[in-house]
Amino acid sequence: MTNIGNYKWAELLRGQTPVKSKVFVSYHHQRDQKYYDLFAELFADGYEILTDTSIDRKIGSDDVDYQQQVIREKHISGSSITVVLCGAETWKRRWVDWEIHMTLNKEHALLGICLPTNPRSSNGKFIVPDGLHVNIVTGYAHFIQWTENPQELKAAIEVAKQRARLTRNIDNTSPRMKRSRS
Repeated sequence: MTNIGNYKWAELLRGQTPVKSKVFVSYHHQRDQKYYDLFAELFADGYEILTDTSIDRKIGSDDVDYQQQVIREKHISGSSITVVLCGAETWKRRWVDWEIHMTLNKEHALLGICLPTNPRSSNGKFIVPDGLHVNIVTGYAHFIQWTENPQELKAAIEVAKQRARLTRNIDNTSPRMKRSRS
């Protein structure tokens, strides 16, 4: 089937609106909101962008397992990929950690995007959440620099989805954060 941008010929001929891929975006809401807003603005034509805007508020329970279940069922389910916007303090956030964990449980694709604010460690490596890092190392997750180019993002998402087929590479053994580090 021939593609025109994000539209397939058959869908156009039937008069149907093509279904956009659902992308869940995980990020540090307080520090990186402007990057999320820009990401959503730039890529909303090609993807249905999902995020939980209420994640910093209580889910209605102090039970960590219940909170994670809500994240999985209401936010991760229905998407095919989680994009982690990696900024200055993303690696410190328990909600991001949990969203990565739930993404891996669902065997969804995982893509890290290094924001311009992302720091480097003393050995020159970018600092990212542990669950993302270990899965980049295993070859399950993909990692790119910040881009505003829709074709570059599309290519990175395709690479992440290809890697997600190798579920044997998932490493979800990192202990989950109980509290954010900042």
